[in-house]
Amino acid sequence: MARIVFDLDGTLIDSARDIHALANRVLATVDAPPITLAQTRQFVGNGAPTFVERMCRASGVGPEDGHQVLSLFLDGYSGAVDLTEVYPNVPAVLDQLLAHGHSLGICTNKPLAPARAVLDHVGLLPYFTVVIGGDSLPTVKPDPAPLVKAFADLGAGPTIFVGDSDVDAETAKRAGVPFLLFAEGYSRTKLDDLPSAAVFDDFNDLPRLIQTCLERGG
Repeated sequence: MARIVFDLDGTLIDSARDIHALANRVLATVDAPPITLAQTRQFVGNGAPTFVERMCRASGVGPEDGHQVLSLFLDGYSGAVDLTEVYPNVPAVLDQLLAHGHSLGICTNKPLAPARAVLDHVGLLPYFTVVIGGDSLPTVKPDPAPLVKAFADLGAGPTIFVGDSDVDAETAKRAGVPFLLFAEGYSRTKLDDLPSAAVFDDFNDLPRLIQTCLERGG
């Protein structure tokens, strides 16, 4: 059976409201104006330091406060879980994939502790044998190393990556693995411009798409 690795934010969970609230609490500590929820969705994807850099730039926070803002953001990240929602049909589909004998992992640019905290909060952590976070390796996506590590830790079998963004599409391309693109996430790029084996907007379609990938040999 296959090794299936998922991105987290914007793929399995909609965490933007939690990240937005945390960002604005931190910005308030340095008397900076808030960012919008739309900006939050645009800034997510390349890891916490890059997110904080983008939100500081948008709010006019100077470099003299940047280190403090990043530290406060990371300190609060593991507790930013209460507004996060699982996308529809995700748990049932994960149950189905496990029942079919697939092994499941996570590869996210979110730091490992906050990733595990939010997975536990929404009840998804038990589904995944492997969780690779943005601080698990020296590099983050789109460098393929974290995704390659996730697949290696899952053992043997065909590989499929499921994500929502240009970062995920580029990671899959560099790793040489089939990519299934979730259309309801945080992509900053038009979906038609992202290379993928298939695009889906309902998780109920995912098992069929995975089976098609496997039948085509990736």
